[in-house]
Amino acid sequence: MSLPGPGVPFPRESDAQAPRTPASGSATSAAPSTLTAAPAPVPGQRPAPPRPAPPGAERPGPKPRPAGIPKPGPRRPEPAAPQIAVQHLAATAAQAVERADEAVDRLLDSGRNPGAVLVLTVGEPHPWQRHELSFGEERYWAQLAEGGDVFYADAALTRPARREVVVLVVNGGTADRAAAAFAEARGRAAELLVVCGNAGPAAEAAGAPAGRPATV
Repeated sequence: MSLPGPGVPFPRESDAQAPRTPASGSATSAAPSTLTAAPAPVPGQRPAPPRPAPPGAERPGPKPRPAGIPKPGPRRPEPAAPQIAVQHLAATAAQAVERADEAVDRLLDSGRNPGAVLVLTVGEPHPWQRHELSFGEERYWAQLAEGGDVFYADAALTRPARREVVVLVVNGGTADRAAAAFAEARGRAAELLVVCGNAGPAAEAAGAPAGRPATV
């Protein structure tokens, strides 16, 4: 160890060089600062999907009834079919045509329109039917369509014919044919059926007592 020269103070222990500390703010010695990235903004919460409605909550109700259509109510009973008056004129098979002609005359005299009367025979054709057929069938059936006069035909008529008054002439044929003719004639009459002769028990039970004159 060498001694300091004259005039040089003896070094003190406190004069030992302290480690040099870099000055604050020095660009060369300052440690690079660590940059912390700012946290990304947290987006708002997404709206939750709508909760489904409980079963039956959104069930559609009954549709409104259109205006002007009444609500269904109890059905009204069908109007009863008009009752057909049935009258009987007692006569044998040989007398039936004559009694029928008398009935037609009374109907016309009372003001009944000739085109409203239909005469049907169970047995032989009426003489007036034979007379009209002598001019040909075309002319004969045209009279039925025209409806301007009394029309005479067989009780087994297959063409549509319906008139206010039907006169049934039971001038022959079997009992079964007479009964069937009565049912057919009744369906063709709109107001009155006059039966001349015996058309069977069903005809007797359907109308007035035998022998009562035909009326309007």
